[in-house]
Amino acid sequence: MAILVIQTAFLGDVVLTTPLLSALAALHGPVDVVTTPIAAPLLETHPAVRTVIPYDKRGTDRGWGGVRNLARRLKGERYARAYLPHRSLRTAAVAFMARIPARIGFRGGWSFLYTDARPKPRTGHETDRLMALADGASGVYRPQLRPTAEDEQIVTQVLEEVGLDRDVPFVALAPGSVWGSKRWPYYADLARQLAERVSIVVVGGPKDIELGEEIRRAAKGGEGRRRVVNACGKLTLRQSTALIGQASALVTNDSAPLHLATAMGTPIVALFGPTVTEFGFGPLRAGDTALGIDGLQCRPCSSHGPPQCPLGHHRCMREITVEAVLAAIEEIGALRRRG
Repeated sequence: MAILVIQTAFLGDVVLTTPLLSALAALHGPVDVVTTPIAAPLLETHPAVRTVIPYDKRGTDRGWGGVRNLARRLKGERYARAYLPHRSLRTAAVAFMARIPARIGFRGGWSFLYTDARPKPRTGHETDRLMALADGASGVYRPQLRPTAEDEQIVTQVLEEVGLDRDVPFVALAPGSVWGSKRWPYYADLARQLAERVSIVVVGGPKDIELGEEIRRAAKGGEGRRRVVNACGKLTLRQSTALIGQASALVTNDSAPLHLATAMGTPIVALFGPTVTEFGFGPLRAGDTALGIDGLQCRPCSSHGPPQCPLGHHRCMREITVEAVLAAIEEIGALRRRG
């Protein structure tokens, strides 16, 4: 029987849904997925996915016209079941209007449109909480992404063009975030010190190009310093995922690259300011590190992190020191010499 998953939340949420996709595929065979255009390429190569249906809810498919058009398309596919990990009216309405007989999701404001509304666990990692929809699938499933051999080759070519051969270890830095208060302000200082010991690649999208260049300029120069590369805006999302997979470690804010690294098995140093790991979106594997300032009464200040610190001091990020981050990178072994 044909199975559908609708997950149009943030990019990180989509990555953290991949264990659920794997579990459902083990039960029912490869599934179809409705997701955002930015996330679609990541799922197109996932072994648990048969077909990806991009849905641009904030662009060409916005509004109820887009909902109706998508529902009409899905109705024609005659899905037997729809799994709805994202609690939203839009998701619930699409599955209901598509007349999918079984609609399984979490209890909430719109769950009256489901045929099976399940309680979502309040604690634990988000990957484990989502497994409450997996119909009791046995086995252990973790976030997983599969860049292609072509993606890997393009990453190698981009790095070689700037003098960084594939066998040269590097630490990846992901300084960006759509939530301004989640951005750690000391990546340039970190890169300046890291470049004395290891090569660095700054990763991000087109909006991060200027920030990546500031970090590169801050860290370059001086005898004996390692290569510093600004790869922001030079790679597709799946290629950036492949790059993160090649890194010795990733230093990142609480943002999507954290979850890309989890899916690629790359060691992580994650920096948490306005949010906390107790929300369920921190590093998942043993050995990965999440740094944050405990004891601040204002922390956490929101579920996602506001554009700016509501109190103006941004202590939650400013008080995470470069020395603490360097020590964490050292602890996970990313600065040890190979060979």
